[in-house]
Amino acid sequence: MRSEHAGLDAVLFDMDGTLVDTEGLWWQATASIAASLRRSLGAEDVPYVLGRTIEDVAAHLLTPPSPAPPALDTPLMTEVVRQLTDAFADLIEQGVKVMPGAPELLAELAATAIPTALVSASPRTIVELVLPRLGHTFDLVIANEDTARGKPHPDPYLEAARRLGTVPSRCLAVEDSPTGVAAATAAGCRVLVTSPEKGLPSLTHLMTNDHPPLGGVG
Repeated sequence: MRSEHAGLDAVLFDMDGTLVDTEGLWWQATASIAASLRRSLGAEDVPYVLGRTIEDVAAHLLTPPSPAPPALDTPLMTEVVRQLTDAFADLIEQGVKVMPGAPELLAELAATAIPTALVSASPRTIVELVLPRLGHTFDLVIANEDTARGKPHPDPYLEAARRLGTVPSRCLAVEDSPTGVAAATAAGCRVLVTSPEKGLPSLTHLMTNDHPPLGGVG
């Protein structure tokens, strides 16, 4: 795959917090399950909750202050993962706000025929709930189940580039969280960091601003 657009072969989008305003819903779902485990969440938990896989968050909720995290295949771990997934799905089904600028940017990319991929830490069941709300057909969707390791490891972005038939340095990753930025940077993607306040930029911004590989932030 080779594109004529400024050395760019594909744009790889994070989902939660980047395309849709779901991080508050995820925090709410996690807090409810934490409360059932007699835990409360605070600012110190943010890096272990936002941008992480459901398995990572379940392990965090079940990990006491000092012992090692529980094994992923224990019945309790499996149950907490299920509870987190169900609680998150219930909130998403009540309504999800698409980030400002997202519909416009996705439409511009579709019109220009630049390939797009969704690279999410969420499980596929959650991704499939969100996709219809975006009104865009991605060339590729990578969900949590598609790689052995999730963000902040580079695996999801490496797999996306591989399946698209290109290399990470010719892909622009659009992310909002430190966890996602770390994953895209480690993979060697160019990186554009967005914020809920500003939303997503136009395609012109993507094409006219330099986003160097290995951690460049636009």
